[in-house]
Amino acid sequence: MELHTDLTIGQYFDKVVAEQGDRDFVVYPDRDLRWSYNQFDERATNLAKGLLEIGLRKGDHLGIWARNVPDWLTFAFATAKIGVVLVTVNPVYKSHELAYVIKQSDMRALVIIDSFRDVNYIDIVRGLVPETMTQERGHLSSPEFPMLKSLIYMGPEKHRGFYAMPELLLLGAHAGDELYDEARSGQSADDTINMQYTSGTTGFPKGVMLTNRNILNNGFYIGERQDFTSEDRVCLPVPYFHCFGIVLGVLAVLTHGATIVGVESFDPVLVLAAIQKERATALYGVPTMFIAELDHPMFDMFDLTSLRTGIMAGSPCPIETMKQVIDRMHASEMTICYGLTETSPVFTQTTTDDTLERKCETVGRKHDQVEVRVIDPETGEDCPPGVPGELCCRGYNVMKGYYKMPEATAVAIDKDGYLHSGDLGTVDEDGYYRITGRIKDMIIRGGENIYPREIEEFLYTMPGVKDVQVVGVPDAKYGEVVGAFVKKFADADLTESDVQEFCRARMARYKAPKYVFFVDEFPQTASGKIQKYKLRDMAKEQLGVDLGVFSGESTTG
Repeated sequence: MELHTDLTIGQYFDKVVAEQGDRDFVVYPDRDLRWSYNQFDERATNLAKGLLEIGLRKGDHLGIWARNVPDWLTFAFATAKIGVVLVTVNPVYKSHELAYVIKQSDMRALVIIDSFRDVNYIDIVRGLVPETMTQERGHLSSPEFPMLKSLIYMGPEKHRGFYAMPELLLLGAHAGDELYDEARSGQSADDTINMQYTSGTTGFPKGVMLTNRNILNNGFYIGERQDFTSEDRVCLPVPYFHCFGIVLGVLAVLTHGATIVGVESFDPVLVLAAIQKERATALYGVPTMFIAELDHPMFDMFDLTSLRTGIMAGSPCPIETMKQVIDRMHASEMTICYGLTETSPVFTQTTTDDTLERKCETVGRKHDQVEVRVIDPETGEDCPPGVPGELCCRGYNVMKGYYKMPEATAVAIDKDGYLHSGDLGTVDEDGYYRITGRIKDMIIRGGENIYPREIEEFLYTMPGVKDVQVVGVPDAKYGEVVGAFVKKFADADLTESDVQEFCRARMARYKAPKYVFFVDEFPQTASGKIQKYKLRDMAKEQLGVDLGVFSGESTTG
């Protein structure tokens, strides 16, 4: 069986527009916004031409830092049309994380909105790049960020040093086709088109280079497991910056000529209202989202009978939650999947007709066109059915590599082309995979992957902190949350809230320790290796909590 497509995302989009032109592509019910495939294509083309007019070229890196506003999608397809690499930035990042990504990704342009939750994007960018106040737009010269040349505000308001969205659309509408045609020629399915940052075990996030072939085909096979057709309307309250939003959601929709029902940021009532108003047939979310929807006091006011399928992923699905999703939300064909950003991301998924037990106790069977092995981490040999080993994947979906990190890439992808997940799992006689544990030292908080080393490296910069170890602490709502064990300098007067606030002010809130434990020593092996599992046990004992189930890898990892 051949791979679904060798087209680029831009070429594939043209094909779908020709077939589905007048049908809805993007709908935002709460904004009363509705773009057909034709209308969206015109907007994305004008934006693509506008980006070329301000100096962006094929292979340049454009960062997008925003919640799920409609024009996030316009930028995603405008860049895909002209071969510009879209670098997706977590909307809850703060200055410390944003500065790292701008620099490490060699970002040439950054697109932002005004703010998200407690993060004021304009203020943060002004603080990092004060030159915006004095220099001409498009000709930024920042000693701190030498590659960064253009800043774009995704709205009509004018901010000094920024291009505004209407300006770019107007520029594009009046531009000729020469630059556009040139940019569109010579593109390949194997070109990097998307870069997403995963938290790094070394303390530094890594830019995962994903190609057209990687994510476009993965979107297709994800949609196939849900039996998508052009009649499906997919409600997406999951963030676009994650693979969960852009691949499992947007590209699964595109490859089936279906419709995106957008939600700007998760709110259970907005989600329920969107499903009812647009007669959505599919819904995505992590288990905590589905629980929030089911538990909302207004739940019974909404008609959800249009729902059929969707994806629940990011952490294990409680069987009672899945029962309620099937019975009360009518999504009898809900699916579960597993993967990593490095595998574009999904390589196992249940089907619409799998049993309730398989939907809750497994992560399904392998996708078409990929190979999956469960190997003994010590010997590298394949494990027999039922015996835990490391899940490894090979195929079209394996990333091109980590940007400017060849050593890390060589560790992740072995000489035979298998991507090592770092997760332990089993496969049964019927080909169903289960996640049983982790080799890598990672915390998963409600679907967000957090590497302790990144937080440890950051906390070493806090005055008064002598040493620190970060572990996952069991949590009823999120599965796991961050716990920090801190050794203070003798004269340091630190409190739990001091440590929490130091993190919250400079890092995404989900990474800030929920619990801080002050200790004199860390438990160690005879060779001096710190025993993190003992720290986890200490936290559980002090807090009187237990995990009960293992929190598996996020599809958005």
